[in-house]
Amino acid sequence: MTKLLLTGADVLVTHDDAGREIRDGAAFLRDGWIEQIGTGRELDAWIAEAPAERTPDRRFDLAGCVLMPGLINGHHHLYQTLTRSVGTAGGLVLFDWLKKLYPIWGRMDPEAVYLSAKLGLCELLLSGATTVADHLYMFPNGARLDDEIRAAAELGVRFHPTRGSMSVGESHGGLPPDRLVEDEDAILADCERVIGRFHDPAPGSMLRIGLAPCSPFSVSGELMRESARLARRHRHVRLHTHLGETIDEDRYCLEKFGMRPVDYAESVEWLGDDVWFAHMVHPSDGDIARMAHTCSGVCHCPSSNMILASGIAPIRQMVDAGVRVGLGVDGSASNDGNHLLGEARQTMLLQRVGWPGFESRADRMSAREALRLATRGGASILGRDELGSLEAGKAADLVAFRVDGLQHAGGQSDPVASLLTCAPASAWLSVISGRVVVEDGQIVGVDLRELVARHNRAAAKLLD
Repeated sequence: MTKLLLTGADVLVTHDDAGREIRDGAAFLRDGWIEQIGTGRELDAWIAEAPAERTPDRRFDLAGCVLMPGLINGHHHLYQTLTRSVGTAGGLVLFDWLKKLYPIWGRMDPEAVYLSAKLGLCELLLSGATTVADHLYMFPNGARLDDEIRAAAELGVRFHPTRGSMSVGESHGGLPPDRLVEDEDAILADCERVIGRFHDPAPGSMLRIGLAPCSPFSVSGELMRESARLARRHRHVRLHTHLGETIDEDRYCLEKFGMRPVDYAESVEWLGDDVWFAHMVHPSDGDIARMAHTCSGVCHCPSSNMILASGIAPIRQMVDAGVRVGLGVDGSASNDGNHLLGEARQTMLLQRVGWPGFESRADRMSAREALRLATRGGASILGRDELGSLEAGKAADLVAFRVDGLQHAGGQSDPVASLLTCAPASAWLSVISGRVVVEDGQIVGVDLRELVARHNRAAAKLLD
């Protein structure tokens, strides 16, 4: 068993139900779980009561840091690290951007998927992420979900890969090229395979599988329905898709199905507490009420929505209505970065700017609320009650950010808020399931220079 003591934090942010923040905060971790939190003095006294049992194997001094729950990334496309700035640099909107990139992504092989996942996950780790949900929906040239699962296992990231799919090509009214779609029976068979091989429903699981038909414009209603039924035959297999991302998608759904995106989702059995949608930029008031009533989740991806000019999602309205909302980075080629703390900052800023029908208001979202969406919110959309807060009995996923350096100078009056009001920092220490994965700002056991070089060679092959 491994025992860690993290102590001396300027502030420990619990994100528990009471929203406690502990000055001179400390946490004692045992074998992947949080055993005790409090002030440094309180934990020292607690250890002294039973030193043989409670003396830590390692002790970390976090003076100058804010210690908080690990951030949870609810939506991503890790393979897209291979094609950053392609399309976004020229200002393409979603459908045009996809049409430009589909043929390039179609050249990927298993090694490219593995390297892109590993590089993207490293970037996420350094941004404070400890749990990552990814959406891989293209499997060209022998690529499989297994390839990115291998990368996550090597890094020790808590991983929620979703087996995505595209089955409706251009010749049948879909957006992707015909050569990149799959047979629906083969898709469902591989979904069963990856669930059987990889899915771990146990509390504290490091790996859970989700099913994720890509979007209303790339799969059939029958595949949506059968995917939902397949997932619900298994414990803790959740459902994920893109929905309500752009006005173009609204038009497509009206023309193709005679209904708007949320109505369509309901018609194919895709509302419920086991479902979370990426984006949801353009919901109606009725859509928001229905998502709240059915406990369906939403993953907000602000930078992607901005760079592709998709719009500003009404997150304030959704949260107030009781919709479960988390945050995501989205594709590394529609962002073009992997900084989850930065996404929390963008969420705060965008909600203050407002959107059509809602005037700008600086008090619409606080830094603390945006941070909470990145932790408790992410845990809620992934169905992980043991994640998202620092409390005894919760999983030992913690991240510490330094707030005593150049970027935060002068922000000592509120170091927690400064994580978002100031420039986003990198993780100084990150612990996942009780294992140190980032120490002194460096990912343990990874040669980033070599990884970047291998990744860039794979990216260059796609663009030749």
